[in-house]
Amino acid sequence: MIELYHCADARSFRALWALEELGLRYELHVLPFPPRFRQPEYLEANPLGTIPLLVDGDTRMTESAAIVQYLAVRYGPTDLAVAPDAAEYGAWLNWLHFGEATLTFPQTLVLRYRVLEPEERRLPQAADDYAQWFHSRLRHVERALADREWLVGGRFTMADISVGYALLLAKDLKIDNGFKPAVAAYWERLQARDGFARAKAAQKA
Repeated sequence: MIELYHCADARSFRALWALEELGLRYELHVLPFPPRFRQPEYLEANPLGTIPLLVDGDTRMTESAAIVQYLAVRYGPTDLAVAPDAAEYGAWLNWLHFGEATLTFPQTLVLRYRVLEPEERRLPQAADDYAQWFHSRLRHVERALADREWLVGGRFTMADISVGYALLLAKDLKIDNGFKPAVAAYWERLQARDGFARAKAAQKA
């Protein structure tokens, strides 16, 4: 059975959401954040100490965007993926990795310098700058959604999970007040999905 090591609303939420959308059976290990400090025995499973860790037989993965791509391809065919011979395959891959590399990266620095560092080491100006960086990159999503409900392929895909997680993290970090109309409506559609609701419930259970 697939195992997922997860912290509530951390990057591993992408994998959890993907598992629920695919209807796969899995075992969920919910850890305190950050696990490398608050549950040090986790380092035996993942020496990086990072979340997520997905274990599927001999396969072990720690990159959230790669995990959702792996699940879609490994357990497809599924409409959550775009086939390599489809015209929008490249766009699908680009959005899939845009969610992590371009949107989530600046958010992690907001998290660090507003929340995780001890009070004396926090850097409000740096956190504000990276929050603005996130919103400047989010304009690309706003433009893409001007004439469509989902990012690529005319349907909800793993790319929407990747980008959608960045919107969830923005909400948790309280930097979601700058969402433009198309992104705000997109966020409402994402939250309305049964797979999203099941993933949120699973991490609480």
